[in-house]
Amino acid sequence: MIEYNGCEYRPGLYYDKDYQIWIRPEPDGSLVVGMTDISQTIAGRILHVRVRRPGTARPTGKPVATIESGKWAGPVPNLFDCVIEAANPQVLARPALLNSDPYGAWVARVRPDAGAEQVLARLVTGQEAATGYAERCRREDIQCKRGRG
Repeated sequence: MIEYNGCEYRPGLYYDKDYQIWIRPEPDGSLVVGMTDISQTIAGRILHVRVRRPGTARPTGKPVATIESGKWAGPVPNLFDCVIEAANPQVLARPALLNSDPYGAWVARVRPDAGAEQVLARLVTGQEAATGYAERCRREDIQCKRGRG
């Protein structure tokens, strides 16, 4: 784990270029999707999570889930065509887990249409992601604070 302005970054994950979501490949070829520490901080205390029904096909650009907080409501972005496999039942029951443990409390597990390797190749990871994550924290002066789940 690495921190920038208190924002936790996990180097072993894959990220979108805005550092809103993280993605973790699973051994079975599925991908687990979650919110970054930056996203949970910007959202504020998360009150409700709605994940699309398992078996639902989601094209690129259509969200896999919707997150609501006291000051914000919006999508969990979807960067690739996929099918929803599962929602995290713990997060559905206790949405604030996304605030207290943004990298442990994943939102959804999806199966990409193109295969995990092709999807992951379009995301950022490693040093490129670490640099971009730190730059966003500095540029927008984001100071992360993890709430209690």
